[in-house]
Amino acid sequence: MSRARLVITAVVLEGRSVREVATAYGVSRSWIHELVARYRVEGDAAFEPRSRRPLTRPDATPDSTVQLVLTIRQQLTHKGFDAGPDTIAWHLEHHHHITLSRATAYRILRRANTITPEPRKKPRSSYIRFQAEQPNETWQADFTHWQLANGTDVEILCWLDDHSRFALSVTAHLRVTGLIARDTFRAIIATHGEPFSTLTDNGMVFTTRFSGGKGGRNMFEAELVQRRIIQKNSRPNHPTTCGKVERFHDTLKRHLRSQPKATTISELQHQLDTFINDYNHHRPHRSLPQRATPATTYTTRPKATPGQDHDPHYRVRHDRIHTGRVSLRLNGQMHHIGLGRTLDGTRVILLIQDLNIRVFHATTGEIIRTLSINPDVRYHGTGKPTGGPKGPRKIKRTEP
Repeated sequence: MSRARLVITAVVLEGRSVREVATAYGVSRSWIHELVARYRVEGDAAFEPRSRRPLTRPDATPDSTVQLVLTIRQQLTHKGFDAGPDTIAWHLEHHHHITLSRATAYRILRRANTITPEPRKKPRSSYIRFQAEQPNETWQADFTHWQLANGTDVEILCWLDDHSRFALSVTAHLRVTGLIARDTFRAIIATHGEPFSTLTDNGMVFTTRFSGGKGGRNMFEAELVQRRIIQKNSRPNHPTTCGKVERFHDTLKRHLRSQPKATTISELQHQLDTFINDYNHHRPHRSLPQRATPATTYTTRPKATPGQDHDPHYRVRHDRIHTGRVSLRLNGQMHHIGLGRTLDGTRVILLIQDLNIRVFHATTGEIIRTLSINPDVRYHGTGKPTGGPKGPRKIKRTEP
Protein backbone atom coordinates (compact mmCIF):
# COMPACT_ATOMS: atom_id res chain seq x y z
CA MET A 1 0.00 0.00 0.00
CA SER A 2 1.30 3.44 -0.92
CA ARG A 3 1.74 6.14 1.68
CA ALA A 4 -0.73 8.33 -0.20
CA ARG A 5 -3.49 5.72 0.13
CA LEU A 6 -2.68 5.26 3.83
CA VAL A 7 -2.83 8.99 4.57
CA ILE A 8 -6.05 9.62 2.61
CA THR A 9 -7.74 6.63 4.27
CA ALA A 10 -6.74 7.85 7.74
CA VAL A 11 -8.13 11.35 7.16
CA VAL A 12 -11.21 10.68 5.01
CA LEU A 13 -12.47 7.32 6.32
CA GLU A 14 -11.17 7.28 9.89
CA GLY A 15 -11.86 10.96 10.38
CA ARG A 16 -8.56 11.65 12.09
CA SER A 17 -7.22 15.17 12.11
CA VAL A 18 -4.61 16.30 9.64
CA ARG A 19 -2.24 17.25 12.46
CA GLU A 20 -2.53 13.81 14.07
CA VAL A 21 -1.94 11.95 10.78
CA ALA A 22 1.04 14.16 9.88
CA THR A 23 2.65 13.43 13.26
CA ALA A 24 1.91 9.70 13.10
CA TYR A 25 3.32 9.10 9.63
CA GLY A 26 6.06 11.71 9.50
CA VAL A 27 4.69 13.77 6.59
CA SER A 28 3.86 17.44 6.19
CA ARG A 29 0.35 18.78 6.75
CA SER A 30 0.46 20.67 3.46
CA TRP A 31 1.03 17.43 1.59
CA ILE A 32 -1.92 15.78 3.37
CA HIS A 33 -4.18 18.72 2.46
CA GLU A 34 -3.01 18.41 -1.17
CA LEU A 35 -3.73 14.65 -1.22
CA VAL A 36 -7.17 15.01 0.29
CA ALA A 37 -8.14 17.78 -2.14
CA ARG A 38 -6.89 15.67 -5.05
CA TYR A 39 -8.87 12.64 -3.79
CA ARG A 40 -12.12 14.61 -3.60
CA VAL A 41 -11.67 15.64 -7.26
CA GLU A 42 -10.08 12.57 -8.86
CA GLY A 43 -11.19 9.70 -6.66
CA ASP A 44 -8.98 6.59 -6.67
CA ALA A 45 -6.69 8.15 -9.31
CA ALA A 46 -5.24 10.24 -6.50
CA PHE A 47 -3.57 7.10 -5.14
CA GLU A 48 -1.35 6.74 -8.22
CA PRO A 49 2.22 8.12 -7.96
CA ARG A 50 2.78 11.38 -9.82
CA SER A 51 5.67 12.10 -12.17
CA ARG A 52 8.33 14.39 -10.76
CA ARG A 53 9.43 15.49 -14.18
CA PRO A 54 9.57 19.31 -14.36
CA LEU A 55 6.99 21.02 -16.55
CA THR A 56 9.72 22.99 -18.35
CA ARG A 57 13.43 22.42 -18.97
CA PRO A 58 15.21 25.70 -19.69
CA ASP A 59 18.56 23.87 -20.02
CA ALA A 60 17.30 21.36 -22.61
CA THR A 61 19.09 21.24 -25.96
CA PRO A 62 17.13 23.38 -28.47
CA ASP A 63 15.22 21.49 -31.15
CA SER A 64 17.20 23.34 -33.83
CA THR A 65 20.48 22.00 -32.39
CA VAL A 66 19.06 18.48 -32.18
CA GLN A 67 18.05 18.65 -35.83
CA LEU A 68 21.46 20.04 -36.78
CA VAL A 69 23.20 17.12 -35.03
CA LEU A 70 21.11 14.64 -37.04
CA THR A 71 21.74 16.55 -40.28
CA ILE A 72 25.53 16.57 -39.75
CA ARG A 73 25.38 12.86 -38.94
CA GLN A 74 23.56 12.20 -42.21
CA GLN A 75 25.95 14.35 -44.27
CA LEU A 76 29.10 12.75 -42.82
CA THR A 77 27.70 9.24 -43.21
CA HIS A 78 26.81 9.97 -46.83
CA LYS A 79 30.42 10.99 -47.51
CA GLY A 80 31.75 7.89 -45.78
CA PHE A 81 33.45 9.92 -43.03
CA ASP A 82 33.47 9.31 -39.29
CA ALA A 83 30.13 10.50 -37.92
CA GLY A 84 30.49 9.78 -34.21
CA PRO A 85 29.53 12.19 -31.40
CA ASP A 86 33.10 13.53 -31.05
CA THR A 87 33.30 14.50 -34.72
CA ILE A 88 29.80 16.00 -34.71
CA ALA A 89 30.63 18.10 -31.63
CA TRP A 90 33.76 19.37 -33.44
CA HIS A 91 31.77 20.41 -36.52
CA LEU A 92 29.17 22.17 -34.35
CA GLU A 93 31.88 24.20 -32.62
CA HIS A 94 33.97 25.09 -35.66
CA HIS A 95 31.32 25.55 -38.34
CA HIS A 96 28.20 26.56 -36.40
CA HIS A 97 29.69 28.13 -33.22
CA ILE A 98 27.64 25.81 -31.02
CA THR A 99 29.24 24.14 -28.01
CA LEU A 100 27.85 20.69 -27.30
CA SER A 101 29.38 17.96 -25.16
CA ARG A 102 30.17 14.55 -26.56
CA ALA A 103 27.70 12.95 -24.11
CA THR A 104 24.84 15.20 -25.27
CA ALA A 105 25.57 14.48 -28.93
CA TYR A 106 25.64 10.75 -28.14
CA ARG A 107 22.26 10.89 -26.36
CA ILE A 108 20.70 12.73 -29.30
CA LEU A 109 21.99 10.11 -31.76
CA ARG A 110 20.86 7.25 -29.55
CA ARG A 111 17.35 8.64 -29.05
CA ALA A 112 17.06 8.98 -32.83
CA ASN A 113 18.13 5.31 -33.25
CA THR A 114 20.99 6.30 -35.55
CA ILE A 115 23.65 4.34 -33.63
CA THR A 116 23.86 0.93 -32.01
CA PRO A 117 25.27 0.99 -28.46
CA GLU A 118 28.47 -1.03 -28.18
CA PRO A 119 29.92 -2.74 -25.10
CA ARG A 120 32.64 -0.87 -23.29
CA LYS A 121 35.85 -1.14 -25.28
CA LYS A 122 39.41 -1.43 -24.11
CA PRO A 123 40.55 2.05 -22.95
CA ARG A 124 42.87 3.96 -25.25
CA SER A 125 45.36 4.37 -22.40
CA SER A 126 46.02 0.62 -22.51
CA TYR A 127 47.49 0.78 -26.03
CA ILE A 128 51.15 1.45 -26.72
CA ARG A 129 51.25 4.08 -29.46
CA PHE A 130 54.26 5.11 -31.50
CA GLN A 131 54.27 8.50 -33.17
CA ALA A 132 56.98 10.63 -34.74
CA GLU A 133 57.79 13.82 -32.83
CA GLN A 134 57.99 16.08 -35.91
CA PRO A 135 56.39 16.35 -39.34
CA ASN A 136 58.55 14.75 -42.04
CA GLU A 137 60.31 12.68 -39.41
CA THR A 138 58.73 9.52 -40.84
CA TRP A 139 56.58 8.97 -43.91
CA GLN A 140 54.54 5.77 -44.08
CA ALA A 141 53.67 4.28 -47.47
CA ASP A 142 51.66 1.33 -48.75
CA PHE A 143 49.23 0.51 -51.55
CA THR A 144 45.83 -1.15 -51.47
CA HIS A 145 43.52 -2.72 -54.05
CA TRP A 146 40.25 -1.35 -55.47
CA GLN A 147 37.92 -2.32 -58.31
CA LEU A 148 36.44 -0.07 -60.99
CA ALA A 149 32.82 -0.38 -62.05
CA ASN A 150 33.73 -2.85 -64.83
CA GLY A 151 35.60 -5.11 -62.38
CA THR A 152 39.10 -3.94 -63.33
CA ASP A 153 41.46 -4.26 -60.38
CA VAL A 154 43.58 -1.16 -59.67
CA GLU A 155 46.02 -0.20 -56.94
CA ILE A 156 46.03 2.96 -54.83
CA LEU A 157 49.42 4.15 -53.53
CA CYS A 158 49.21 6.18 -50.30
CA TRP A 159 51.85 8.29 -48.54
CA LEU A 160 51.10 9.48 -45.00
CA ASP A 161 53.05 11.65 -42.56
CA ASP A 162 53.44 9.65 -39.35
CA HIS A 163 53.29 12.62 -36.98
CA SER A 164 50.34 14.58 -38.37
CA ARG A 165 48.46 11.88 -40.39
CA PHE A 166 48.66 14.35 -43.29
CA ALA A 167 47.95 12.55 -46.58
CA LEU A 168 50.94 13.55 -48.69
CA SER A 169 49.86 11.71 -51.84
CA VAL A 170 47.11 9.27 -52.85
CA THR A 171 47.27 8.10 -56.47
CA ALA A 172 45.56 5.36 -58.49
CA HIS A 173 47.44 3.07 -60.91
CA LEU A 174 46.83 -0.13 -62.84
CA ARG A 175 49.86 -1.56 -61.03
CA VAL A 176 52.24 0.08 -58.56
CA THR A 177 55.80 -0.48 -59.74
CA GLY A 178 59.18 0.51 -58.35
CA LEU A 179 59.37 3.33 -60.91
CA ILE A 180 55.97 4.67 -59.83
CA ALA A 181 56.98 4.46 -56.14
CA ARG A 182 60.18 6.44 -56.83
CA ASP A 183 58.57 9.07 -59.07
CA THR A 184 55.69 9.61 -56.66
CA PHE A 185 58.20 10.00 -53.83
CA ARG A 186 60.10 12.61 -55.83
CA ALA A 187 56.89 14.54 -56.55
CA ILE A 188 56.04 14.67 -52.85
CA ILE A 189 59.54 15.92 -52.00
CA ALA A 190 59.18 18.71 -54.57
CA THR A 191 56.13 19.95 -52.64
CA HIS A 192 56.79 19.08 -49.00
CA GLY A 193 60.57 18.69 -48.69
CA GLU A 194 62.61 15.61 -47.81
CA PRO A 195 61.74 13.38 -44.84
CA PHE A 196 64.12 12.13 -42.17
CA SER A 197 63.00 8.51 -42.72
CA THR A 198 60.41 6.29 -44.42
CA LEU A 199 58.46 3.33 -43.05
CA THR A 200 56.99 0.69 -45.36
CA ASP A 201 56.31 -3.01 -45.49
CA ASN A 202 58.57 -5.39 -47.42
CA GLY A 203 56.90 -5.10 -50.82
CA MET A 204 59.31 -5.37 -53.74
CA VAL A 205 58.50 -1.83 -54.87
CA PHE A 206 59.99 -0.58 -51.57
CA THR A 207 62.79 -3.01 -50.74
CA THR A 208 64.65 -6.03 -52.11
CA ARG A 209 65.98 -7.27 -48.80
CA PHE A 210 63.99 -10.51 -49.09
CA SER A 211 64.79 -11.10 -52.78
CA GLY A 212 67.68 -13.43 -52.03
CA GLY A 213 70.37 -10.86 -52.80
CA LYS A 214 69.54 -10.70 -56.50
CA GLY A 215 69.46 -7.38 -58.34
CA GLY A 216 70.80 -5.16 -55.55
CA ARG A 217 68.89 -2.06 -54.49
CA ASN A 218 65.74 -1.10 -56.36
CA MET A 219 64.95 2.43 -57.57
CA PHE A 220 63.29 3.50 -54.35
CA GLU A 221 66.11 2.25 -52.13
CA ALA A 222 68.73 3.92 -54.32
CA GLU A 223 66.80 7.20 -54.09
CA LEU A 224 66.79 7.04 -50.29
CA VAL A 225 70.52 6.31 -50.09
CA GLN A 226 71.33 9.19 -52.43
CA ARG A 227 69.29 11.61 -50.33
CA ARG A 228 70.61 10.26 -46.96
CA ILE A 229 67.08 9.29 -45.92
CA ILE A 230 66.79 6.45 -43.40
CA GLN A 231 64.73 3.49 -44.60
CA LYS A 232 62.68 1.49 -42.07
CA ASN A 233 60.67 -1.64 -42.86
CA SER A 234 58.18 -3.57 -40.79
CA ARG A 235 58.82 -7.13 -39.69
CA PRO A 236 57.11 -9.82 -41.78
CA ASN A 237 53.57 -10.61 -40.60
CA HIS A 238 53.44 -7.49 -38.41
CA PRO A 239 51.07 -5.10 -40.23
CA THR A 240 50.46 -3.06 -37.07
CA THR A 241 53.93 -1.53 -37.47
CA CYS A 242 52.48 0.44 -40.39
CA GLY A 243 49.15 0.77 -38.62
CA LYS A 244 48.55 4.42 -39.47
CA VAL A 245 48.55 3.91 -43.23
CA GLU A 246 46.55 0.67 -42.81
CA ARG A 247 43.89 2.56 -40.87
CA PHE A 248 43.98 5.28 -43.51
CA HIS A 249 43.13 2.64 -46.13
CA ASP A 250 40.03 1.71 -44.11
CA THR A 251 38.91 5.34 -43.94
CA LEU A 252 39.57 5.84 -47.65
CA LYS A 253 37.65 2.72 -48.70
CA ARG A 254 34.71 3.60 -46.47
CA HIS A 255 34.46 6.88 -48.37
CA LEU A 256 34.82 5.24 -51.79
CA ARG A 257 32.07 2.74 -50.97
CA SER A 258 29.70 5.65 -50.29
CA GLN A 259 30.36 7.06 -53.81
CA PRO A 260 29.28 5.76 -57.23
CA LYS A 261 31.80 3.29 -58.60
CA ALA A 262 34.37 5.00 -60.83
CA THR A 263 34.48 3.72 -64.40
CA THR A 264 38.03 4.88 -65.19
CA ILE A 265 41.26 5.53 -63.31
CA SER A 266 40.89 9.27 -64.04
CA GLU A 267 37.44 9.30 -62.47
CA LEU A 268 38.76 7.37 -59.47
CA GLN A 269 41.62 9.85 -59.11
CA HIS A 270 39.09 12.70 -59.01
CA GLN A 271 37.26 10.94 -56.16
CA LEU A 272 40.58 10.47 -54.34
CA ASP A 273 41.52 14.16 -54.73
CA THR A 274 38.14 15.25 -53.33
CA PHE A 275 38.53 12.91 -50.37
CA ILE A 276 42.09 14.07 -49.60
CA ASN A 277 41.04 17.72 -49.55
CA ASP A 278 38.33 16.97 -46.98
CA TYR A 279 40.54 14.57 -45.01
CA ASN A 280 43.51 16.95 -44.72
CA HIS A 281 41.75 20.30 -44.26
CA HIS A 282 38.16 19.83 -43.05
CA ARG A 283 38.01 16.60 -41.04
CA PRO A 284 39.10 16.55 -37.37
CA HIS A 285 41.40 13.67 -36.53
CA ARG A 286 40.71 11.86 -33.26
CA SER A 287 44.38 10.96 -32.72
CA LEU A 288 45.66 14.55 -32.91
CA PRO A 289 45.77 17.04 -29.98
CA GLN A 290 42.69 19.25 -29.73
CA ARG A 291 41.18 17.21 -32.60
CA ALA A 292 43.06 19.37 -35.09
CA THR A 293 43.05 18.63 -38.80
CA PRO A 294 46.12 16.90 -40.30
CA ALA A 295 46.95 20.00 -42.35
CA THR A 296 47.00 22.22 -39.25
CA THR A 297 49.34 19.87 -37.40
CA TYR A 298 51.59 19.34 -40.42
CA THR A 299 52.05 22.99 -41.42
CA THR A 300 52.45 24.66 -38.02
CA ARG A 301 55.35 22.67 -36.62
CA PRO A 302 59.07 22.56 -37.55
CA LYS A 303 59.85 19.72 -39.95
CA ALA A 304 62.61 17.15 -39.72
CA THR A 305 65.18 16.88 -42.50
CA PRO A 306 67.43 14.02 -43.72
CA GLY A 307 70.57 13.08 -41.80
CA GLN A 308 69.78 15.10 -38.69
CA ASP A 309 69.72 13.73 -35.19
CA HIS A 310 66.91 14.54 -32.84
CA ASP A 311 67.72 17.91 -31.27
CA PRO A 312 67.28 17.69 -27.47
CA HIS A 313 66.48 21.41 -27.40
CA TYR A 314 63.27 20.94 -29.36
CA ARG A 315 60.21 21.05 -27.18
CA VAL A 316 56.47 21.13 -27.81
CA ARG A 317 54.42 22.54 -24.95
CA HIS A 318 50.63 22.68 -24.56
CA ASP A 319 49.41 25.53 -22.38
CA ARG A 320 46.51 27.90 -21.72
CA ILE A 321 46.84 31.69 -21.71
CA HIS A 322 46.39 33.15 -18.23
CA THR A 323 46.40 36.85 -17.35
CA GLY A 324 47.49 37.58 -20.91
CA ARG A 325 50.63 35.46 -20.90
CA VAL A 326 52.21 32.01 -20.81
CA SER A 327 55.32 31.04 -18.85
CA LEU A 328 58.11 28.56 -19.52
CA ARG A 329 61.49 27.71 -18.08
CA LEU A 330 64.60 27.98 -20.28
CA ASN A 331 68.10 27.21 -19.05
CA GLY A 332 66.91 27.23 -15.44
CA GLN A 333 65.23 30.66 -15.70
CA MET A 334 61.51 31.40 -15.88
CA HIS A 335 60.38 33.56 -18.79
CA HIS A 336 56.94 35.10 -19.32
CA ILE A 337 55.60 35.75 -22.82
CA GLY A 338 52.90 38.38 -23.22
CA LEU A 339 50.07 37.49 -25.60
CA GLY A 340 47.26 39.86 -24.57
CA ARG A 341 44.45 39.55 -22.02
CA THR A 342 41.84 39.30 -24.77
CA LEU A 343 43.09 35.73 -25.36
CA ASP A 344 42.73 34.60 -21.72
CA GLY A 345 41.62 30.98 -21.55
CA THR A 346 42.77 30.15 -25.08
CA ARG A 347 44.63 26.85 -25.47
CA VAL A 348 47.93 27.31 -27.29
CA ILE A 349 50.90 25.22 -28.41
CA LEU A 350 54.46 26.49 -28.02
CA LEU A 351 57.17 25.26 -30.38
CA ILE A 352 60.52 25.77 -28.68
CA GLN A 353 63.78 25.53 -30.61
CA ASP A 354 66.58 26.78 -28.39
CA LEU A 355 65.55 30.41 -27.77
CA ASN A 356 63.20 30.67 -30.74
CA ILE A 357 59.53 30.42 -29.78
CA ARG A 358 56.42 30.08 -31.92
CA VAL A 359 53.00 30.31 -30.27
CA PHE A 360 49.90 29.25 -32.18
CA HIS A 361 46.24 28.51 -31.47
CA ALA A 362 45.88 24.84 -30.54
CA THR A 363 42.64 24.38 -32.51
CA THR A 364 42.85 26.68 -35.54
CA GLY A 365 46.62 26.62 -36.03
CA GLU A 366 46.71 30.43 -36.26
CA ILE A 367 50.11 31.89 -35.36
CA ILE A 368 49.69 34.17 -32.33
CA ARG A 369 53.28 35.25 -31.82
CA THR A 370 56.87 34.42 -32.80
CA LEU A 371 59.86 35.71 -30.87
CA SER A 372 63.43 35.05 -29.79
CA ILE A 373 63.94 34.95 -26.05
CA ASN A 374 66.45 37.38 -24.54
CA PRO A 375 68.11 35.41 -21.71
CA ASP A 376 68.56 38.61 -19.66
CA VAL A 377 64.86 39.56 -19.80
CA ARG A 378 62.19 37.80 -17.76
CA TYR A 379 59.02 39.35 -19.23
CA HIS A 380 58.68 39.63 -23.00
CA GLY A 381 55.79 42.00 -23.64
CA THR A 382 53.82 42.31 -26.84
CA GLY A 383 55.18 45.80 -27.48
CA LYS A 384 51.67 47.23 -27.45
CA PRO A 385 50.61 49.97 -25.00
CA THR A 386 48.65 48.76 -21.98
CA GLY A 387 45.54 50.32 -20.47
CA GLY A 388 42.74 52.33 -22.07
CA PRO A 389 42.91 55.64 -23.91
CA LYS A 390 44.46 58.38 -21.89
CA GLY A 391 43.23 61.97 -21.83
CA PRO A 392 45.33 65.13 -21.73
CA ARG A 393 47.70 65.32 -18.82
CA LYS A 394 46.46 67.53 -16.01
CA ILE A 395 48.92 70.05 -14.57
CA LYS A 396 48.53 70.76 -10.88
CA ARG A 397 48.56 74.48 -10.19
CA THR A 398 49.87 75.89 -6.96
CA GLU A 399 49.04 79.27 -5.50
CA PRO A 400 51.89 81.81 -5.65
